[in-house]
Amino acid sequence: MALKLQLLAAAVVAVAASCRPGLADPAVGALPGLPVAGLAIGFYNESCPGVEDLVLAEMRAIVEKDRTLGPALLRFMFHDCLVRGCDASIMLESRSNKGEQDSDASYGLRGYDEIEQIKAKVEAACPLTVSCADIIILAARDAVYLSNGPRYAVETGRRDGTVSAKFDADNDLPPPFSNIVDLKTYFSVKGLGWKDLVVLSGSHTIGSAQCSTFASSRLYNFSGKGVQDPSLDKAYAACLREACEPGLEDDATAVALDPTSPYEFDLSYYRRVRGDKGLLLSDQALMDDRWTRGYVERMAAAASPDEFFADYAAAMTNMGRLEVLTGDSGEIRETCAAYVD
Repeated sequence: MALKLQLLAAAVVAVAASCRPGLADPAVGALPGLPVAGLAIGFYNESCPGVEDLVLAEMRAIVEKDRTLGPALLRFMFHDCLVRGCDASIMLESRSNKGEQDSDASYGLRGYDEIEQIKAKVEAACPLTVSCADIIILAARDAVYLSNGPRYAVETGRRDGTVSAKFDADNDLPPPFSNIVDLKTYFSVKGLGWKDLVVLSGSHTIGSAQCSTFASSRLYNFSGKGVQDPSLDKAYAACLREACEPGLEDDATAVALDPTSPYEFDLSYYRRVRGDKGLLLSDQALMDDRWTRGYVERMAAAASPDEFFADYAAAMTNMGRLEVLTGDSGEIRETCAAYVD
């Protein structure tokens, strides 16, 4: 299967348009995964006490200044962890335009300056102690918390990688037009199961996507047939067509992934997907598999987000364990940005 990979979380930018009994498969759905040697909750308790409070304070200031940066920094973790693992390789730059930042998958990615801002504060308190990889993880957790989501415990102890390749980003990040088979394949290659997929997709309860990431596949040229996706709610589609021009490939107009509550970490994403109002094909694709559909339906009907919050903490922990560098591997950089060539 030849897969052209772009991104799991669609381009998260300022919202410029406003459209408004559980299954279990223990073979692939168990959460959480196995612990990773070298990672631990409170890893910096002695070497840099208070670092998590420091990161939260910086994140609070960042989000108060621009609330679109919360979802953006959550997306940032996905782009780091799903490509070469959680090693801050997304922060590395390439003079020859061959780094992860140069991939089409990284189009619209925001948060580079904010991660560097947080790193500078941490360096002032604890020089050459806390990795950029851990800062990205902590910032994502706090982005969720500052959107009224859970503030779950985060494992730390990662070290920073020194390799960043455009090829990896091109091939490791599922595009927004992925079907359910492709999505499960992308996740399984990373050692993540169907439950990680459906739970982490819930990140789309906050943030927005540019028209260029969904308009063609959802509104104007579904399956290359020049028609609207038949699975998309017709009233919602009409609203989206008011925001997204047909035939405009670089349309940067931003539409909320969950217009019901674009800055609230809640269950409305699942309710919209159940109602055929998932913005991306990859969102609506969750209804095409019995396991992911069962979870969507249960969350859509839930009176409380408690189960989702607990599952989200476990799924983010699983993603945070991907291909990490610990111990003597990797490095701790003074600044997160560095040239790889």
